Amino acid sequence: MTAAPALADRWTADDIPDQTGRTAIVTGANSGLGYVTARELARCGARVVLTARNPDKGRAALEMLRDEQPGSMVELRRLDLADLDSVRAFADTVDSPVDMLINNAGIMMPPRSLTAQGFESQFGTNHLGHFALTGLLLDRLMAGRDPRVVTVSSTLHKSGSIRFDDLNGERSYSPRAFYAQSKYANVLFGLELGRRLRSQGSLVRSLLAHPGYSATNLQSTGPTGILNAILKVTNRLIAQDVEKGALNQLYAAVQPQVQSGQFIGPDGRNESKGYPTLVQPAESAKNLGTARRLWDLSERLTGVRYGLPG
Repeated sequence: MTAAPALADRWTADDIPDQTGRTAIVTGANSGLGYVTARELARCGARVVLTARNPDKGRAALEMLRDEQPGSMVELRRLDLADLDSVRAFADTVDSPVDMLINNAGIMMPPRSLTAQGFESQFGTNHLGHFALTGLLLDRLMAGRDPRVVTVSSTLHKSGSIRFDDLNGERSYSPRAFYAQSKYANVLFGLELGRRLRSQGSLVRSLLAHPGYSATNLQSTGPTGILNAILKVTNRLIAQDVEKGALNQLYAAVQPQVQSGQFIGPDGRNESKGYPTLVQPAESAKNLGTARRLWDLSERLTGVRYGLPG
């Protein structure tokens, strides 16, 4: 497979334009991709709201970021995407325009469990939590300057599908298959949000990004047993570092020329490593009927109505 051409010649965090005067919300910012994204946006002048489910881990990340970037405008707020009540409570604290919403947080391949509202944990956290958050913050985004929603997916979305007849894995559950379902849902959502925003003439851009195979704590905190052991080894031997993995969502968040509906990922072989480039979602993720069905279902399950016609 021939590597795709990069959108910019080896674009790095040093190429981020000045973000002074812009406000970003980064979910899951206490570690990994989210922490690097928050740190780099703050370094370039943005006011950054870090969110974390665990207050202690969130405070530790906030202190570390302030040590790395003295004088940066950063703050911490609690947000548990596995609990829609927490999502609503967080959204109620946001009372000013938002320029960048980075839907980064996620869980990966845990044993089957349910969210506070009874949804399969990966679908509930990775998709429904971010769907609700974006909808609740949409008016703040519409008031933003060059506003963007960046939803972070995975190459594993290409093996995913929406199990409308067994959404919570009650009949059959596989950690990998349901992770792929949640990442597939991210792509369906990001593309459909872009279509609906464009149809209304909105200036809000919806973009997708994925980090390739990047070494984060997702591989060690979610999977159990032999899968956990395998991923620890591949993290050391195969994965690129988190600094490089975060470039894709940073590019989507800040580069002027990106367009709503675009998907940014690594330019290397099989999109596993490299510098930001334009990549393509799975062909099935472009299906309008599936996207609208998921959208309607997500509005019903979360109780969050966007007011954007399909």
